[in-house]
Amino acid sequence: MRRLTPAATFATTLLAGLAGMVDAMAFQGLGGFFASFMSGNSTRFGIGLAHGWSDAAATAAALLLAFVCGAMLGTIAGAAASERIGPRHRAEAVMGLVTLLLAAGAALSAFAPLTLAMLLLAAAMGAQNGVVAPDGEVRIGLTYMTGTLVRIGQRLARRLLGEKTAPGLRRELLLWLGFVAGVVVGAIGWNWIGLAALWVAAAMSAALTMLVTRVELE
Repeated sequence: MRRLTPAATFATTLLAGLAGMVDAMAFQGLGGFFASFMSGNSTRFGIGLAHGWSDAAATAAALLLAFVCGAMLGTIAGAAASERIGPRHRAEAVMGLVTLLLAAGAALSAFAPLTLAMLLLAAAMGAQNGVVAPDGEVRIGLTYMTGTLVRIGQRLARRLLGEKTAPGLRRELLLWLGFVAGVVVGAIGWNWIGLAALWVAAAMSAALTMLVTRVELE
């Protein structure tokens, strides 16, 4: 992928922040499960299986399935937008879907079991990864930081080995910092206003939907 412009780097950092915010809310609301960190949910699923099928294993499995379904829906929404109204509108179509899923989760939390609402949040995070995926394959992981940290480590090593042409760390560091900042905001919001924080996440997603209409991400 070509180098991102400063505006695009800013937008992807905010998108990572949204993912961190949502993940923190899910973690606190579900007692140790995640909306975007599927490696963690996979671990919880495996541990649950090791001890026999349990509510924890079922919750992890449901979140994993919701995330994958969200990734599918995000890809389909992006492809449909590219075909019907042009590639420039692909990212905003995906973010529109993310916003709808987050808002639906916030609304559902008012009268349904919280786990059901969190499934919609996991689906939203799966879909969000399609924002920077022009050919249907993710170019920047916006909701998980493992790959980002690996790239930081690899590039630091290449610099230490004297490779002057090694890529810089700015984008990866900003993504990670954005995600962590989002986690802090999400955790504080959840502690202060509880379920209403889900509406804050939906509102932030709506604002980011408008932002990506003005920024070239690909």
